[in-house]
Formats: sequence, structure tokens, C-alpha cells
Amino acid sequence: MKLTRHIFLTLVLFTTSMQCQSLRTTQSQYSLVEAFPGIPNFVRPVDLQTPRDGSGRIFVVEQRGRIWVLKNNGSTITRTLFMNIENRVDDSGDEMGLLGLAFHPQFSTNKSFYVNYTAGSPRRTVVARFQVSANDSSIADSTSENILLQINQPYSNHNGGCIVFGPDNYLYIGMGDGGSGGDPQGNGQNRQTLLGKILRINVDSAATPLHYSIPADNPYVGNSQGWREEIWAYGMRNPWRFSFDSETGILYCADVGQNAHEEIDIIEKGKNYGWNTMEGIACYNPSSGCDTTGLTLPVKDYTHSVGNSVTGGYVYRGQNVPSLTGLYIYGDYVSGRIWALRYNGITVTKDTMLLDSPYSISSFGVDEANELYVLTFSAGRIYKFQAEVSVPDEHGNIPARFSLEQNYPNPFNPETQIRFTVHEARFTTLKIYDIAGKLVTTLVNEKKEAGMYSVTFNATKLTSGEYFYELKAGDFAERKKMTVVK
Repeated sequence: MKLTRHIFLTLVLFTTSMQCQSLRTTQSQYSLVEAFPGIPNFVRPVDLQTPRDGSGRIFVVEQRGRIWVLKNNGSTITRTLFMNIENRVDDSGDEMGLLGLAFHPQFSTNKSFYVNYTAGSPRRTVVARFQVSANDSSIADSTSENILLQINQPYSNHNGGCIVFGPDNYLYIGMGDGGSGGDPQGNGQNRQTLLGKILRINVDSAATPLHYSIPADNPYVGNSQGWREEIWAYGMRNPWRFSFDSETGILYCADVGQNAHEEIDIIEKGKNYGWNTMEGIACYNPSSGCDTTGLTLPVKDYTHSVGNSVTGGYVYRGQNVPSLTGLYIYGDYVSGRIWALRYNGITVTKDTMLLDSPYSISSFGVDEANELYVLTFSAGRIYKFQAEVSVPDEHGNIPARFSLEQNYPNPFNPETQIRFTVHEARFTTLKIYDIAGKLVTTLVNEKKEAGMYSVTFNATKLTSGEYFYELKAGDFAERKKMTVVK
């Protein structure tokens, strides 16, 4: 994830509005709505996991070193601090911090969970096991840390950070190439290092001097070349999120590119995914005529005209949006776009963009019911897909709903109009945020009766740049982007 880039998002979430009168046939579309509108903002959320222990709880990881637990109490959702290890986490680099969380497959009985974070002096990746407090299952015992693996990091970026238990109950660990640019140390193709790899270890037994053991069917067990036996696959640049399809067991991985290409890989035992010989489907070193013998190409590649930093997601297996079932949903941190592809085990048979969002998509997650969530750095909010909604049919019928229109004019200086529709009397807020998610001003903060409204926003005191405006009315929430030009 290229968090160091200066980002100006120019894409707007494609949602139903009153301007859809020109559509002549029944269609469907997707939108994002806030998953937890009553919960305070998260600070740089990078992971969302569930222990699948029947509790329905959701755990959200903040990059700076905190984990929150969300619990549905029927009428409300509460948020409490599960663990705080900020004193151990070094997040001084934009891509450093607490990056991954995984619950043991037998968490309901052994109460063990695992984290991946960067530490300092020396700078390194730490994979460690923790236990839940013996007195309260909603609180971690931060003194219970058992470090399994430490890997020195030569640079502050490309730390990977994803950890996932596979269907085989082994722990898979994503490691970037060590950082800088272009893999200067050649770690991606060097099987004597753990950098630039997908690792696979057994956390349920230890083989001295390790604090874990190597699965007997790992590809390089017993090799005589000095290759690390933890390696499951190699040739990765910065695997930013991977996941197993809960039905097929296929492992999907998003690998962030260098200057031109982003890619989605199907990770399989012992395969070489090409970095830094290749970046996506293109030669990188050398820039042309590279030897592709033995390399596994991505199943999806897109260029930086589309997006600049891929964020891996999940194959959708929930119930709320049936038309997404079996599709791998992924996004781009910089452009905010979200796509879906279908992979049949051999090739991609479908590949489509679901929507353009104005959000910096940092990660995805699923809950115990396999419903999908989208994590963003945009004001630290978490979203979920809204089921398809009907748009005007051939008779022009429009279902009653709340809506937020694009401001006009846009770009603007110094004033613009923001229009919205309230279909039922609700307490309504309309707020303006800057690109970093800081509240600029509140335009509406009162109960509104059903009707259409227009609010004038004056940006005389603001500098040029991108801003967001957000409407909330009851359970409805929607955000759009606008541009001030001076």
C-alpha cells in the first residue's frame, strides 16, 4: 500500500439519485453505506476480522497499535478497546505499524490470536501470539505475548503484514520485499530470505530453535540450497491483503506494483510470481526482453491509468447482495475504485468495475456471516455494500429514498449548492470534511421533515483542494467529493 503518495481523489460514488429520469429500462447498481454509523471514527483502520466463535463480534485493527471490538447488543453496537500495544509498535513510517490480525481456528477453546506488527531498534516485522484475558473475553492479555517470528526490515516500506489461517489450519504470512524502490536487495527472487514471500508455518507445534514448526509439505522442506523452508510462494513485491475463498480454498492475493502495474495473483505452492523480473504482466528488470521462464503471471493486471495501489479483498459469500456471490471483490487505495472478478480455477471469466468511490480503501474484511466490509482512511469509516436498489423503470417510477446529490457548480469558488432529499422526518446532519477527514464545518444539524432541500456552502476561508460532504439522516449516510479552485 503506497500511503506516502499525495492523493487527490477525483472519483465519485455512483449512487441512485433523482437525476436518473433519463434511464429507460430497469437496472441495478451498487453503493456503499456506513456499517457502523454510531461508532466514533477509527484512526487508520487496516484490518477487520472475526473469531468465528458464535459471538458475532467484529475486531478492527488500527495501524498505530490498537484493536477495537464491536459487539451488537440488539438495538445498538458498542465499541470497546480490546488491546493496545502502541508502546511496542513502530508506526513512524506510513506503511509501518500494527498491520494484521488472525484468530486461531480453535479460538473458542484456546483463546489464542495472532498479530503482525513492525517494531524498532532494529526495525523488524514481528509475528506474535496473544491470549484473551482469563477474566474477560472482550479484553486481550497484553502481557501474554509470545513472539513466534522476527524478520529484519531494511527499509520502512513494503512490510506486507497480512496473516491468515488457511483451511489447512496453518498460518500464512505476507512479507514485502524489504522496501525502497525496485527491490534493490533482490529479495523477491532470493529464497534464502523471508522477504518478498508468502510464508506458511504451523503454530501448534515448535521445532527448536524455532517457535513454530515447518509443515512437512512446504515446497522447500529438506532442500540443500539454503532456501528458507517457511516459504510457500515467492516473487512478491508488497502483498497487501490476501484471503482464501471459504468455499473453494483458492488463495487470492493483491500485490502492489512499482510505477506502472497492479496485480491480483492466485497463490499456489512453490510458485514464483515474478518480482522484480516482472511488474504485473510487464518486464521490469530488464525493462524489455526479460526471461519469464518459470514465472506465474497474475490473473488480473491493471495499469496506473486506472489505479495506483491495489487493495486485496474477498470472494463474496454473504447473503445481502446475492449478485456478488462467488465474485472476488477488491479495490484501489488511491483511485477508490472497487472491482469484481470471477475466477473458475483456470482463468478469469468475468471482470467488472462495481463502483467509483471517493474513499482511500485501506482494506476489506468479512464478518461471521461472510458479509463484506470496506475499510477506509477517509475519516476512518467502515462501509458495507448496500443491496441492489431499483432505478427508474420504463414508466419513470422512482422508489422513495433518501438521497444526496452532487454539489453544483463543481469545481467552485467561492460558493456551491448542495441538494438532498429527506423522504421521512429524521434528525439530519450535513457536514464538510477536508481530505484528511478533519471536520471543517456543520451545515445542517436538526430534524428535517420529508422534502427536498438546498444548502449554500461558502468556501471563502478554505484553500484550494478536495473536500468531502456527508449527509446523515437516521440510518442513511452518504458522502461525496467536491473541489475548491482558487
